[in-house]
Amino acid sequence: MKYAELFSGIGGFRNAADHISQDTNVNFKCIGFSEIDQHAISTYITNYKINGEIPMRDITQFVEDKKELRRMEKFDLLLGGFPCQSFSLLGKKLGLEDERGKILFSIDKLLTTKKPKFIVLENVRNIIQHDKGNTLNQILNYFKEHNYRYVNYVILDSQNFGLPQKRARIFFVCSKKKLNIDLSEKAIIENFRQIKKHSLLTYRNVLSILEKNVDNKYYLSEKIKHTILDGGSKNFWSKSQIDLDIARTLTATMVKLHRACQDNYYSDDFILRGESHMDTAKEILFKKPVRRLTPKEALQLQGFSTTFYHKAIAAGVSEHQLYKQAGNALSVNTGYALLHYLFVNLKIQNM
Repeated sequence: MKYAELFSGIGGFRNAADHISQDTNVNFKCIGFSEIDQHAISTYITNYKINGEIPMRDITQFVEDKKELRRMEKFDLLLGGFPCQSFSLLGKKLGLEDERGKILFSIDKLLTTKKPKFIVLENVRNIIQHDKGNTLNQILNYFKEHNYRYVNYVILDSQNFGLPQKRARIFFVCSKKKLNIDLSEKAIIENFRQIKKHSLLTYRNVLSILEKNVDNKYYLSEKIKHTILDGGSKNFWSKSQIDLDIARTLTATMVKLHRACQDNYYSDDFILRGESHMDTAKEILFKKPVRRLTPKEALQLQGFSTTFYHKAIAAGVSEHQLYKQAGNALSVNTGYALLHYLFVNLKIQNM
C-alpha cells in the first residue's frame, strides 16, 4: 500500500508501517512526507530509507504548487498527526480559530486530486470536548464532504500496547468504501494481544527502560527540586508524585522541567533498587537523588529504538530538540496496533 505521511514529525506512523511491512505480508511504501520543523526533518531523514520520496515540507504551500501536486504519484492511504496545540489541554484551546487548527482543512487539493482510499489521522483526545463538540463535528463533516463514506474515530491509549505511558489519543479513520467494522478500543486491543510475533519494542513498566547510570546533568539540583516537587499554589494545585510505573503523558515542553504533577521524575532508590517514593513526603525527597527522563528514555517510551536516538544525535540533532520531538511524536506501537487491525486483521483494503 502506497501512503503519504503528513505532519510527520519524526515518523511515528512511518515507523509503525515499517514494522508491519517487516512482520506481515502487507507491504507499506511511503511516497512522500511533510514536515516544517528542520530538526524533526533531520531526525526523520537520518532514520528512514528515503528513496525518491517527495519532501513536501509545508503542506499548505505544497498543495498550491500545481506542478508539484501533479508530479506526486497517487497513493492509497493518508497518514498523519495534524497540529494539536490548538486543541490541547495545555494550549490556549483556540481550536479551528487558530491557524494551526485550520491546517487540516488546507489539504483539500491533495484529497481532491489524489483521492486516497483511506485516511488515518491522529490528534489529542481533548478535541472531542473542544467547543462543545462542534470542532469534532466539523472535522467529521469535512471528510464526508470529500466523499468518504465511512468516517469514524476511536480513542487509543499507548499503555495498552506495550508502552508504559498514559497517552490517550483520538484516531480518525476514513474510507471511500462504506465499511461495517467494529472500530472500538476493545477490538483493537484484543487483536494486538493476539499477535504472536512482532518486531516492536515493548516494556512492562518504566523501570524496564530507565538506565542505571546516566550523566549528572539529568539530575535535579537542590534549588530546582523544591519547585518541581511542590504541588503548586492556591491557584493551581495537583498531587506531585515521582517513580510512577506508568509514565505521565510526555509533552513537547518537558525540556522546561514542569512540576512533578505534570512531568516524570525518578529517584535513584527506584532505579537501582525498585524502592518507590511515589508517596514519600517532599521534605524527605529533597535529600534524595532524583532525575528527569533522558531524551533516549523518552523516545523509548514512544516506541522508538535506542538506535533511532543515536542516529539522530550523530546527525547533529540536540537533546533539547529530541525532548520536543519525543513529546510531539505518535506512539509507534499505538499506530502499529491500529494499522494492523485495519489492514492486516480486517483487510479493509480488500473489502
